[in-house]
Amino acid sequence: MSTSAIVYNVLKTRRSIHRYSQKDIPETVLKRVLDAARWAPSAHNAQPWRFILIQDSLVKRKLAEAMASEWNKDLSRDGIPECEREHLIKASVENFTSSPRLIVACLTMEDMDKYPDNRRQKAEHLMGVQSVAAAIQNLLLAAHAEGLGTCWFCAPLFCQKTVREVLQIPENVEPQALITLGYPAEKPEAPHRRQLKTVLHQNCWDEAI
Repeated sequence: MSTSAIVYNVLKTRRSIHRYSQKDIPETVLKRVLDAARWAPSAHNAQPWRFILIQDSLVKRKLAEAMASEWNKDLSRDGIPECEREHLIKASVENFTSSPRLIVACLTMEDMDKYPDNRRQKAEHLMGVQSVAAAIQNLLLAAHAEGLGTCWFCAPLFCQKTVREVLQIPENVEPQALITLGYPAEKPEAPHRRQLKTVLHQNCWDEAI
């Protein structure tokens, strides 16, 4: 198989994994996957990503339960019945604690450009978020190439203060995402993807391919 064929195969066969085996991940494999993240493109080459690798089971549970508690409050405000909330919260905690590794992806604006006006500073922050997302995608694809499974969760965005407190993250660093990582214990079917012709425009919005 050619190099290009291998790359396209990795892109097309990656899946979000929710069930993992407890097979240990070799340290060398783990480091290769994490190292792949830092080779992503970033605005101004500022590399605004920071990652926290969680391997301790007690830390995983503390984080999962703290996040679940905040989610429960949101669900309650949304009018979700208590019995349904309990089911969702239990599944959430189980999902995170059963993952062999957790990775929390964070954003720091420390080396990003600074602007005096809100319009440009907001755009700069979005550029930082996009840069972190690119690094996460690198990590997901590298993990898949190594035979590992992952799932990208945006839950930290809804409880950044809580995640900061549990993981002792500085105030100027923003938790952006949580990624579960381990060897898959399931084989999900290929997800639906829109046809290229339905998402691609040529020259301007009104001109379809």
